[in-house]
Amino acid sequence: MNPTPYLTFQGNCAEALAFYADVFGGRIDMMSKASEMPPDALPGPLPEEKKDWIMHGGIVFDDGALFGSDDIMGGTPPMQGVSIHMDFDTAAEGAAAFERLAEGGEVQMPYQATFWSPGFGTLRDRFGINWMISTNEPLPEA
Repeated sequence: MNPTPYLTFQGNCAEALAFYADVFGGRIDMMSKASEMPPDALPGPLPEEKKDWIMHGGIVFDDGALFGSDDIMGGTPPMQGVSIHMDFDTAAEGAAAFERLAEGGEVQMPYQATFWSPGFGTLRDRFGINWMISTNEPLPEA
């Protein structure tokens, strides 16, 4: 069993998932709009401004997936206390992904060599998602 992150957005899920698919080399597997839901699936009418919001979307990768949706019903607080960790084969691949995710976001710890990894950094991207980017490349011999 592999845990699969499910991210919640406020009307920009399609943009975010397309961005993540590009950054991480995945492909959009599904993208269903709220307007495609059966009318009786909601407790009331769907507001006009939310008809193009995403009910469910998914990205697939060679070794996993990432799902998301917009907060159509309201009430889902912004993501706190959790980060998505992505481990890259090389420090250079990790650095490239980190730089893309950092555009318009907030870097908490710059991507850099640490005592445990030749590349690690943390940030909150422009969509409000927290990321930990690292590499499983071995440390250089001392």
